[in-house]
Amino acid sequence: MARLPRLDLPGIPQHIVQRGNDRQACFADAADYLRYRQALGEAALRYDCALHAYVLMTNHVHLLTTPREPGGVSRMMQAIGRRYVGSFNARYRRTGTLWEGRFKSALVDSEHYVLACYRYIELNPVRAGIVTSPREYRWSSHARNAHGTHEQKVKGRPHTNCVCDSRRSVRGIKQLISLGRLQIRGSIDHPSTTRYCQSSRRRATPSFPGD
Repeated sequence: MARLPRLDLPGIPQHIVQRGNDRQACFADAADYLRYRQALGEAALRYDCALHAYVLMTNHVHLLTTPREPGGVSRMMQAIGRRYVGSFNARYRRTGTLWEGRFKSALVDSEHYVLACYRYIELNPVRAGIVTSPREYRWSSHARNAHGTHEQKVKGRPHTNCVCDSRRSVRGIKQLISLGRLQIRGSIDHPSTTRYCQSSRRRATPSFPGD
C-alpha cells in the first residue's frame, strides 16, 4: 500500500514523534543524549527548521518545530537518523534499524494547540514518573523555555495561521505547565492551510498514544 503524503506546510509548526523500534531504548547513557541533541541542532539549522520544544525520552523523542521550506522536517529527520543511528550502531556493535518506521507528525495550527504541545512535550518525563518536576529533567527544552537558559538550537515561539493577533503575553502556558510565560504574536499568511484548521481546533491535547 502506498504511503500517504504528509501535511507539510512551510511556516506551520509540527509536533513530531519518533519511537524506538519495538519500543526499545534508543538512548543508553548521557553520551547518546548529547549526540542526538547535537545532531538535532545541526540538522535543524541545515534544513531551516525552527526548533521550539523537545524532549528526549529513553525510547522516543518529541519535537515541536516549524519548517521554512516544504520537506524541511523530513530532510531534518532523515539527517538525524543517518548520523545518530550510525553512531549508535557502531558504539553498541549492532546493526539494523533503531526507529519504529516513519516518524509521526501533526500540524499545530491554533494557539491552544501550541500551548498544549509545549505542555505535553516538556511534561513527558513527569508523566513517565522519571522526575517530579520538568526542571529536574536534563534532556528537554524546559530550561530554555521556562527560565531563559541559553540553548542555541531552541528558537523562539512558533507562529500559526490560527493564532490570535494580539501582542499580549500568554500566561496560560505558565498555568498549564508551570514552565513560565510564552508570547504568541501575529500570524503567518498561508491561506491554503485554512481547510486543515477545523480538525486541529477540536484537539484539546496532542494524541500520540502510548507516551
